[in-house]
Amino acid sequence: MKLAIIGASGFVGSALLAEALQRGHTVTAIVRHPEKITVTDPNLTVKQGDAQDANMVAQLVAGHDAVLSAYNAGWTNPHLYKDFLNGCKAIEKGTELAGVKRFLVVGGAGSLEIAPGVQLVDTPQFPADWKAGATSARDYLNVLRQNTTLDWTFLSPAIMLEPGERTGTFRIGTEQPVFDEKGESKISVNDLAVAILNEIEHPQFIQKRFTVGY
Repeated sequence: MKLAIIGASGFVGSALLAEALQRGHTVTAIVRHPEKITVTDPNLTVKQGDAQDANMVAQLVAGHDAVLSAYNAGWTNPHLYKDFLNGCKAIEKGTELAGVKRFLVVGGAGSLEIAPGVQLVDTPQFPADWKAGATSARDYLNVLRQNTTLDWTFLSPAIMLEPGERTGTFRIGTEQPVFDEKGESKISVNDLAVAILNEIEHPQFIQKRFTVGY
């Protein structure tokens, strides 16, 4: 497939880029700073882009089979909430303008239900440093759920998303976190990338959210 990956130099994006290339897909990596992409591959094209500009996104993703957004406005960004929400909306609009039907967004775990009617981000234990990003991702999911045009998917990682090996083995959930036998919800970034590419190649969650964990 011909895939456009937005945010391909970040923590999730770089793992996603590696997994996509390993599977033989043709990839356009769209990043703010192209020099951060040090991978060389005949199936890879690197392009500079601004995720806040829907028209620019449309030009960059036109002709692709799917747009995968690993966009992150920056955890230390004082305007993280606004910039993440606006960026995601611009990427969604640009994807529509380009006529690309398939759209996958990597969001956060904060919007997962930890108890009936209670989302993780709203619990007292939720770390303050992550709150702006998690709330923004939750609010964007509510926006995306109104989109009936795109074949979108929203992926919430496990609560703990960490560096780690690619096992290819994990479990899938929908609105609640997936916990292991120790009561932990965790996934390696490399296995998260596996889950994303599995969903792109064999869609199961069109216009739905899902999550993964061990």
